[in-house]
Amino acid sequence: MIDIIITSYNEPKSTLRAVKSFLGQKIEGKFRITVVDPFPEVEKFLKKNIKDKRFNFFLDPGEGKAYALNLLFQDYGSSDNEDIFILTDGDVYVSQNSVSEIISAFKDKNIGCVTGRPVSTDSRKDKYGYWSHFLFAGIHKTRKKLSEKKKFFECSGYLFAIRKGVILDFPLETSEDSIIPYLFWKKGYKIKYVSKAEVYVKNPSNWKDWLSQKVRNIKAHENLNNIEADFPRTKSLFNEIKEGWYFFFTYPRSIKEMYWTVQLYFARLYLYFKAFKELKDKSYSDGWRETEIESTKPMD
Repeated sequence: MIDIIITSYNEPKSTLRAVKSFLGQKIEGKFRITVVDPFPEVEKFLKKNIKDKRFNFFLDPGEGKAYALNLLFQDYGSSDNEDIFILTDGDVYVSQNSVSEIISAFKDKNIGCVTGRPVSTDSRKDKYGYWSHFLFAGIHKTRKKLSEKKKFFECSGYLFAIRKGVILDFPLETSEDSIIPYLFWKKGYKIKYVSKAEVYVKNPSNWKDWLSQKVRNIKAHENLNNIEADFPRTKSLFNEIKEGWYFFFTYPRSIKEMYWTVQLYFARLYLYFKAFKELKDKSYSDGWRETEIESTKPMD
C-alpha cells in the first residue's frame, strides 16, 4: 500500500493541482492520497472537485505539520515495510514519473528513505528567482554526491518517501525531512536521492517572505543537536561556506547574476545570525506556519 500524504494550509487551488499531479500518474499497486489541512473549507472545495475513491481528507487539529504526520503515521501504519509513505506539500506539484521513480528506488531492501529533486518554477531573470535556482542547484549537487557515496544526508520536505513499519513517530521539535532520515539511518537503512523524481516549487519573491521562510527552516535544523547530539549535519552555516565557493564562481552567467550571488551570500549570513538570535531568545516550536508566506502561494 502506498500512502501519499499532502500537508497543506488553506491553499485549496494549489492543493487540488498537487492531488491531480498524483492521480494523473500510472501507479502500480494500491495507493491512497490524503490531504491534511486545518481548514474545513479546503475539505469542502477538494471533495467538490475530486471524485475519486482513492482521495481522502484528514482535518488537522492545527498543532503543526510534525504533529499531523505523527497522527497519520500511527493511523496508516503497517507492519509490512514494503508499504511506503510518500510525503509532500499542497503548494507544490510533482512530475509524472515521480511515484514510479520512488517505487523503483525502494526495490533495494537497504533503502529506507528516498527523496526527490526540488525544481524552482521561478524565473531566473529576477533576483529572488535566481536565488532559488542557485540554492536548488547547490542542494542537488550535494545530495547527488552524498547519495552516490552512500553517506547520510537530509531529505527534501517538498517530496520524500519512507518505508512503513520502521518508525511510528518522530520528535516534533525539528523538521521532519531531517529527523526522519536520521532515525532510519540509525536503524541501518540507507538514503537515496532520485533526481528524476522532480517536485516543482514556487519560492518567495520578496525579502520579507524569503527571510521568514529561511529563518524558520534554519531554526528547525539548528535544533537538531538538542534532540540528537550525534546528528551528522548536512545543512549548516559551515557546510554552506565549505560547499558554496565552487558555485560562487561557476554558477553566475552574467555580471548581474554575480552581483545577485554576492547579495545572496550576505543574506545567508544575516539569516543565520537572525535565526541564532531568535533561538537564543526562544526555543523552536513547530507552529503550523506561524507567519504565512504569501508569495509562495502559486494559485490561491
